Amino acid sequence: MRWILALAAVLGLVGTAGADEPRKVVVCSTTQVADFAREVAGDRCEVKCILAPGADPHTYQPTPGDAAMVAKADLCLENGLHLEGKDWMRELARGAGKPVVTCTDGVEPLELEEHGEKVRDPHAWFSPANAARYVNAIVRGLSAMDPGGKEGFEARAKLYLLQLKVLDGWIREQVDAVPVAQRVLVTSHDAFNYFCRDYGFTSRAPVGWSTGSEVGAGMTPERRRQVVDSIRGFGVKAVFVETSVNPRMVREIAKEAGVRVGGELYSDSMGEEGSAGETYIGMMRENVLTITGALK
Repeated sequence: MRWILALAAVLGLVGTAGADEPRKVVVCSTTQVADFAREVAGDRCEVKCILAPGADPHTYQPTPGDAAMVAKADLCLENGLHLEGKDWMRELARGAGKPVVTCTDGVEPLELEEHGEKVRDPHAWFSPANAARYVNAIVRGLSAMDPGGKEGFEARAKLYLLQLKVLDGWIREQVDAVPVAQRVLVTSHDAFNYFCRDYGFTSRAPVGWSTGSEVGAGMTPERRRQVVDSIRGFGVKAVFVETSVNPRMVREIAKEAGVRVGGELYSDSMGEEGSAGETYIGMMRENVLTITGALK
């Protein structure tokens, strides 16, 4: 009975300590970053996200409401690597005098070619190993903002990092069921390089395997012919549309190439609340099932 009473007393103290203190506010740029932040922060912080599910961070234009949200933040979190077009999250934080953590710090970026120039690929979260780096950066940022919560942040992160390791192993198991020759991923834009690198998808992809800024932006007839011919030449079984990119161009190219659309992938944004892809792990799970189901 004594130890029960003692335990109750301890739980009572834990439950009430700091109860009158307002929660710190953390404002995130993207849905993936916000999901990582919620996993680490638990109930100790209020995590808000600027982008809505399905929004495109590359083309997003901040609103006065976004600026007002950032003005009330204790900490801002961005993806970085210029995912947020013209670094809008960093600019909002700078304008409000708020600290900002770049979650891709420590990531070894891949390179993309854009308008004839090499740029760093910002879609690093599609590698669970990189997602772990995001989480560690968030732990450091939250702990610096709220030293009293550091132990809890680290404990939550430890559990979530284990989940990311399990996710990585599960993805490898699922992808292993797809013959190597059929691991060709054709999508709406070049978001899946890290995923392809980690899980053995071909580096000799078709021309326009990810059509990038050309989607919906006036692909030339010659370029379109090259893309269609290349998809046919690689014997691609299916191509994929994305939740944050207009699917029209990819659907037309699939029809011309005589291949089917294998499904819709979560890319620059996670899914709506209540959907299978509303969390990072759920998003990755559903993408993998869609990809492997169409390419087997």
